Amino acid sequence: MKKIASIFAALLFIFSTAVIAEDHSAAALEHAQAAVEHGKAGHAPILVQHAKLALEHTLAGSLIAKGAPKNHLGAASKSLQDAIDQGTLEQVEPATKSAEEAVVHIKASTTN
Repeated sequence: MKKIASIFAALLFIFSTAVIAEDHSAAALEHAQAAVEHGKAGHAPILVQHAKLALEHTLAGSLIAKGAPKNHLGAASKSLQDAIDQGTLEQVEPATKSAEEAVVHIKASTTN
């Protein structure tokens, strides 16, 4: 009986971490897409705000994720940091491109 309970607990833990990682990915995607929208509108400060929020979620998700999703979230984090750096310097077009790259990686992290 203890063996079954241990196996059940382990499975529950594994599935809960996957759900938590997906929650972070969903929030990261939402903010990264908002960063892209504001970048296209020329709003660098708002792009930076959303990119920072997306970065927080990608970092949190990458702590939990494994394999290819973890690699994509790591790449998304780098792209978001680039977007933040470029947006802070009012380089809207490069910041928007970096945010778009992050969106691609975040989406890829959820399909694997």
